[in-house]
Amino acid sequence: MIGVVGGGIAGLAAAYRLQQRGHDVQVFEAADQVGGLAATYETPGDDIEKFYHHLSKSEETIVELTEELGLGDRIEWRVGTNGYYVDGVVHPLDTPWEILAYPHMSLYDKFRLGMLTQGIDVRGVVPDLDAYDDLSEYEHVTVREFVEEHTTESVYENFVDPLLDGKYGDRKADVSAAWFLGRVRFRGERDLLRGEILGYFDGGFGVLLDALVDAVGRENISTNAPVTDLSVDDGRVRSLTVAVDDGGTATHEVDAAVVATMPNVLESLTGYACDVDFQGAICGLVTMDESLLDTYWLNVAHDAPFGALIEHTNFIERERYGGDHLLYVAAYVQDSDEALWRMDDDEVREAWLAEIESMFPDFDRSSVSQFRIARNPRAAPIYECGYLDLVVPYDLGAEVGEGVYYAGMASGAQYPERSLNGGVVAGYEVADRIDASLSASDVESGDEEGGFEFGLET
Repeated sequence: MIGVVGGGIAGLAAAYRLQQRGHDVQVFEAADQVGGLAATYETPGDDIEKFYHHLSKSEETIVELTEELGLGDRIEWRVGTNGYYVDGVVHPLDTPWEILAYPHMSLYDKFRLGMLTQGIDVRGVVPDLDAYDDLSEYEHVTVREFVEEHTTESVYENFVDPLLDGKYGDRKADVSAAWFLGRVRFRGERDLLRGEILGYFDGGFGVLLDALVDAVGRENISTNAPVTDLSVDDGRVRSLTVAVDDGGTATHEVDAAVVATMPNVLESLTGYACDVDFQGAICGLVTMDESLLDTYWLNVAHDAPFGALIEHTNFIERERYGGDHLLYVAAYVQDSDEALWRMDDDEVREAWLAEIESMFPDFDRSSVSQFRIARNPRAAPIYECGYLDLVVPYDLGAEVGEGVYYAGMASGAQYPERSLNGGVVAGYEVADRIDASLSASDVESGDEEGGFEFGLET
């Protein structure tokens, strides 16, 4: 049996792939539901994710998985409109003419930024169309250094810096240009006349999670089942110990173990220390009687207690949620000592609603019928310069013990930007390595016993 620690998208994808290869698998999830950051809330209609989600056209692996599971027709590709709140004004930034009308950059600034987003380096006499293909070249360059050199200082100061501040706070000076370029590339396809093309499931991402659970088999997944020990003996993983409902533990012998969690869990189970720094997230889901925005995604340039407002029902029809308007309020924190993280949920609600009132004088908080808050202390890596040197390898045989694998957020699949697609890729990467390793072991065992012969059958 192969044990999978963690029932998020990576753990479920690993289990699914391993079962496809003919292996017995058991998934152990510490929480009361699977999904990790893709876990959901109930609404009067479809369930909705606790943390905002959508797909980019560049996320090919998760789309292929969806098609394998028979859900290909459930992905809806739509225009996700964007805006930028600067000095009390919402500036839509979807169409060429809206971008041209943006008043906080010159026409030359917009040209340089536009060329960069298209992957074209225009610093030389002849434009270089392949300058940004190898992201690792920019691993040790900060975003500020890169943007000022490849566009203009004004582009950085008036456009990029406020976005970085909302995302990374006081760690923004550490973030690498590789992340920035990867972010630009990750966002994928645009409709030049309408905006960015994004994907969402009819029924929400819970549809994908349910299909994965069904494919793996609900009998092969345990929730409320934290793994408390991973035993390695004589250089090889032997068993997983899992807490059970009665306060005791159960030990499961395993042929391999996949740790598909944050690296702090990996360290607690194996002693393997990961040097990747993570940022926390606080995400509010506001249920309203009236719409707040005219756009789906609104970045906020000033020093607000959140970095973005995301009105989900400007992307997906509110009728799917019982007619309610649903708005995400998103904030990242770099340290658990930050004031926002230390606030309780009621204090966060008050701070956020007060800020929304100051930004939108017509907003009436009496239209808010529900305000749910989700927190995660390790929601995303901080992609600092030199990040690639810090990623956790998929195969930890040399570092921990043969048969121990890692598919969590600090894996190479989540570089240079984290995504659900990266989770699926990580799950597949470890599953394929386990299958190859166990298959090779079976062959060696068969050769030693003289029990296997190889030839072509006709």
